Amino acid sequence: MINIDTLPMRVALGQFQKMTTARLKFIKQCGCDDFQLNTPILPGQEKWEYEDLANLVHQAKEAQIRLMAIENVPTRFYDQIMLGADGREHQLDNMIYTIRNIARAGIPILGYAFMPAGVWRTSQAEVVRGGSLATGFHYKTALAASAITETSSSQGRDLFGAWGGVDIGRDYSEQEIWENYCWYLERILPICEEVGLRLALHPDDPPVASLGGVGRVFRNFDNFSRAMETFNSPMHGLDFCHGCWSEMKGGNGVTDAIRHFGERNKIFYVHFRDVQGPVDDFTECYLGDGNCDPVETIRTLKQVGFQGFLIPDHVPRMIGDTEWCHRGRAWTVGYIKALISAVKP
Repeated sequence: MINIDTLPMRVALGQFQKMTTARLKFIKQCGCDDFQLNTPILPGQEKWEYEDLANLVHQAKEAQIRLMAIENVPTRFYDQIMLGADGREHQLDNMIYTIRNIARAGIPILGYAFMPAGVWRTSQAEVVRGGSLATGFHYKTALAASAITETSSSQGRDLFGAWGGVDIGRDYSEQEIWENYCWYLERILPICEEVGLRLALHPDDPPVASLGGVGRVFRNFDNFSRAMETFNSPMHGLDFCHGCWSEMKGGNGVTDAIRHFGERNKIFYVHFRDVQGPVDDFTECYLGDGNCDPVETIRTLKQVGFQGFLIPDHVPRMIGDTEWCHRGRAWTVGYIKALISAVKP
């Protein structure tokens, strides 16, 4: 497995499901030596096999880049765990099997989220700088969608651009989701410690109290702090989504959170994006156009000794861009690389 503790702060690319020769060449051409896969398309309806994961690592090595993380397993692998349903014991066994295989293949980090209702956006075509297109979220519109459909949060999500959720069937309080989370971490974290795999927790996006009738736990500093203290392990930390943290308080408190968790070595990698506006009404945007000063973000990461990677995450769609937003990602990679080189701690 890659010794990630010896690597410097750097830029990576990610947020795609399938590796291709062209995609790997693009990553290298952008000056990145690392990448992350988000919910890779692999065989298996309930778990992943070692051979398939090892093949991903082999393809990366052939392209002379490193597969540093997988972010998210398919929701169907652990939906009953998140909901505390009858099938969670079976899913736990499969997750243990999958985690052992990820570590055995030499992939050092598994990013994960614990939000049964998924990610929500109410617009996929907000106009930002120069006519670029970005996503947006308006809380009242999302609540109206839930009220219209009444029976299933997945129906409400389908009215817009949400993803990653499951059919809920009933309302769940924040306390219920927290208890289900604790049940899972109590059982899965010891396996991660045994095999040396780091778990990186992503915030609920957007970080509001509830959506689709489901309480959202990972939406503020206090709840993240509680999770890191309750399950305090070198193998447990954060996928620090800068955009979600910016959403929480309209940009306030982001560097404070970086200092708190960074000084405790709890930031494993960063989604470096930003938004304009607070959590109940925001639009994603280019770095430098949002709530936060990206110079201060990089300076704070350097001050706390962060040695992980940053990925562009969501980016605006530039004119002539592809579905994956190659142009927007290339611009963002260059922007972040320049910040890392120029900013002093």
